[in-house]
Amino acid sequence: MDTVAQQPAAQKLRRFLAPKSIVVMGGLEAGRVIRQCERLGFPGDIWPVNPKRSELEGRACFATLDDLPGVPDAAFIAVPRKATVEAVRSLSAKGAGGAVCYASGFSEIGAEGAGHQEELLDAAGAMPIIGPNCYGCINALERLALWPDNHGLEPIAEGAAIITQSGNMGINFTMSKRGLPLACLMSLGNQAQVKVTDCLEALLDDPRVKAIGLHIEGVDDVARFSRAAIRALEQGVPLVAFKTGTSEKGAQATVSHTSTLAGSDALYDALFERYGIARVHSVTSFLETLKLLTVIGPIGGNKIASLSCSGGEASLMADRAESTGLVFPDLAPDHARRIAATLHDYVDITNPLDYHTFIWGDRTGTEATFGAMLSGGFDMTMLVLDFPNNDGADLTDWNMTFDVFAEAAKAHNANGAVLATVPECMSPETAGALAARGIAPLVGVDDALCATEAAAMIGARQKQKPPPPLKVAQAATAASVTLDEGRSKQLLAGYGLTVPRGTITTPAKAAAAARDIGFPVALKAVGSDIAHKTEIGAVRLNLTSQSEVRRAARELEQHSSQLLVEKMAQGAIAELIIGIARDPQFGPHLVIGAGGVLVEVMKDAKTLLLPTTRREIRQAIMGLKVAPLLTGFRGRPPADITAAVDAAWAVARFAQKHWTAILELDINPLIVLEKGKGAVAADALIRLTQGEPT
Repeated sequence: MDTVAQQPAAQKLRRFLAPKSIVVMGGLEAGRVIRQCERLGFPGDIWPVNPKRSELEGRACFATLDDLPGVPDAAFIAVPRKATVEAVRSLSAKGAGGAVCYASGFSEIGAEGAGHQEELLDAAGAMPIIGPNCYGCINALERLALWPDNHGLEPIAEGAAIITQSGNMGINFTMSKRGLPLACLMSLGNQAQVKVTDCLEALLDDPRVKAIGLHIEGVDDVARFSRAAIRALEQGVPLVAFKTGTSEKGAQATVSHTSTLAGSDALYDALFERYGIARVHSVTSFLETLKLLTVIGPIGGNKIASLSCSGGEASLMADRAESTGLVFPDLAPDHARRIAATLHDYVDITNPLDYHTFIWGDRTGTEATFGAMLSGGFDMTMLVLDFPNNDGADLTDWNMTFDVFAEAAKAHNANGAVLATVPECMSPETAGALAARGIAPLVGVDDALCATEAAAMIGARQKQKPPPPLKVAQAATAASVTLDEGRSKQLLAGYGLTVPRGTITTPAKAAAAARDIGFPVALKAVGSDIAHKTEIGAVRLNLTSQSEVRRAARELEQHSSQLLVEKMAQGAIAELIIGIARDPQFGPHLVIGAGGVLVEVMKDAKTLLLPTTRREIRQAIMGLKVAPLLTGFRGRPPADITAAVDAAWAVARFAQKHWTAILELDINPLIVLEKGKGAVAADALIRLTQGEPT
């Protein structure tokens, strides 16, 4: 059997999250932990330790950790910083299962605190520690609350989990009365030892956890995180990310356009998209998305329907859905006739459906209409229903309406949600009753649509083969060399990139070279110190005679004694940029965007983490704002999209071959020609670490 030291962090955390005995150290905060555990009905032993008190919350105190009757599975330490370090050392030596370190004064205060945090880590050894500078954990599945404050969780059999870096936000999440079945909350503070990914792996071990929310500023090891995300995909456990803050980009000089397009937040977007993690941007959408995924789970597609007895609500749903990837498909003729047969002639049978108030309060009529609508095979059907919230309101008709909807959804095996447009118009009791029947109780139109879009995205991603995990990013050295355009193109051509016919020559021989290549030609000054030729006037295009070339060569001689003469590509349908940028955390990554001179103005780009696939590259290209230009915009011929994919694939292969050395790479523009005629790299630049063979 493995020793504690040899066990993976997730395995150690399982003992900590499901303890049979806990120790609490301290005064006021320790007493609160006891009260919160008692409120949840924690069934195990609780051992208070306080040398200055005889009892705490009615329980006899032990003077020291050495006096405990056994080895605790979990601990909550709420004593000053120095005493925390010593307590952790003692618990680790005893073989305790783990500890929450409540105290502050560690790395969050700077260099001095960072030294104290190193002492804490040394003291912990192989024992997991949560924090320091954190609130701790609540696991309602085990009736455990290592938590020194109020919270809103109750014992539960299964539900969602949230990992957060903020204790106060954690409290807020638990206090939500929106019907989210929240089973577990982990607040990590400084993450001195136990990281977000450790917690994610531990929660994935528990089949009672149906969805996991990540309220984070970032992750420390993206390669390891990617492996955990793949596991979540394979197990069918949806992940939702609410990422806040920004991480600093590496302080390295950049010479490419690509590096200006690939910020750290774009890299997290790429990470989440790659592994089917739904990213949201507000607290309310975070909670609504987690709720939908916990109650219903991922859904099979993006085709949705809406029912309401108000034209205003139907219009609102249609309008707000336009900014999402969801669609309200037209009703099939037979389906529309079945619905029409249940309603008044004045009702316009459309999707979203305003069924008017003709059947309001009529159970038989409501059953007929809802049954007909929910028989349509939509991926999600929403009933828009705001409940009166005034004291003494008669909710008979509203309760009947949601009851009929729930029955119809069950009868037709349909995914259903009841949506209150105003949060105050769905009580916690109603939300709980809906969730218990498998109906998602959603509040707020935009948040509900965001949640549904996320469920569709995750559902689609779970059907696909998981992408490979990320490679560990290795830092490149600071010293670098920039290759000129000719050498850059020569290298990339060896990986399958199509480059124009051309040669490097002297100004005196440029005209003869142009004659041999064939007009029209481009003439460019080349050199390792010439990165952006257009900006400094070091390029001439569409030269059609030897005399034009001679004149241009004289003008460019001031920039370089070496000139590149190339055949001009004719018949461009669109221009793209294909490049590689490097991030200290993510390593090299592929950037694909709208190219040409406006690349940094348009900022129309997609980022792909490496290694990637041809399918992901094609999806990225077709996701650009300029994608319509590639598919035959306004009667123009379609572009050679396959050739554009080939070009990006060549760049990705080059980056993976030169993984530790590649710093930046630009192909701008990649001229994409008519379908079947290819794509040509009109310009290229590579920056590598010095000493890399080229």
